[in-house]
Order: sequence, then structure tokens, then C-alpha cells
Amino acid sequence: MPEQLPVKVTRAAAEMGEQFAGWRKILGLTTEQVADRADISRTTLRKLEQGDPSVAFHVVLRVARALGILDTLAESLDPLKTDLGRARAGLLGRKRVR
Repeated sequence: MPEQLPVKVTRAAAEMGEQFAGWRKILGLTTEQVADRADISRTTLRKLEQGDPSVAFHVVLRVARALGILDTLAESLDPLKTDLGRARAGLLGRKRVR
């Protein structure tokens, strides 16, 4: 039996799925177009858009690339974009970005 995921994780997966679907719709793309560009099946894209947390991480990255938001997604995770990250930048072993 699969492990039960924390509610916050399943909620975040659902929200992210809605956001991916929103980007697709705003860009005027069909599920078939995005799935083809991401080299995944429409079923897998549908799972991602419906917030299925079992979708593989590489699928998230492929879909983000297909939608043109991969750089935005990667940048949003940069700890140096936060006050805490900048304050503790020395722990990262890389230079502070200004």
C-alpha cells in the first residue's frame, strides 16, 4: 500500500496542477500540444494538471519547459532570492547575488 502523503503535500500538488493547467490555457495550448512538446502522454499531463503527486519530477520539469516557464520555476526556488537565504549565503558556498 502506498505511503500516505501529508495534507500540505497533496494540497500543494493540487494547486501546482491547477497552475500548470492555467498556464496551458493562458497560452492557448491544448493538452495534446503540451504533451507532445514535453514528450509525455496526455494521460500523464492530465495527472499532473489534476494534482497527482505521484507524477515524476522530470515530468514537472518537461512540462514547465514546454510551457516556457522552466526558468521562472527554477528561479523561484533560489534561496538567495529570499532575505533568509541572503543572510545565510555563506552556508551555500557560493557568492551572494545583488
